[in-house]
Amino acid sequence: MKTGEKGLTLIKHFEGLRLRAYQCSANVWTIGFGHTTGVRPGDVITSEQADEFLRQDVAEAERAVSRFVRVPLTQFQFDALVSFVFNLGVENFRTSTLLKKLNVGHYDSAVQEFGRWIHAGGKILPGLVRRRAAERALFLK
Repeated sequence: MKTGEKGLTLIKHFEGLRLRAYQCSANVWTIGFGHTTGVRPGDVITSEQADEFLRQDVAEAERAVSRFVRVPLTQFQFDALVSFVFNLGVENFRTSTLLKKLNVGHYDSAVQEFGRWIHAGGKILPGLVRRRAAERALFLK
């Protein structure tokens, strides 16, 4: 599967576009639409480069969802999971209770797990609360 328009819109909305490197709430150097690989202080990119990084990062999240999820998904469920993986990383997804519950077919209890991933730097972040609620709502469509 490939991420649909709703999934891409969700990711872009919550990541926002920043053409200059900045430290995110977890103190990771970030640029573009949440791209972190190889980003250094002082980096500047174009919007075209941001779009390319987004394509690469979404593709990585898509591969993770396709590889680790062993139950059928709707397009909306896939999109919600890609946004989730994009934000928290492949390894966190691979070892998550959300994935474990999903893979035994417990969709209803798996969707409740989105709400547990709302912390960064040991604090609850309102932006993550909103993002998880949006991912959960998309998953349930």
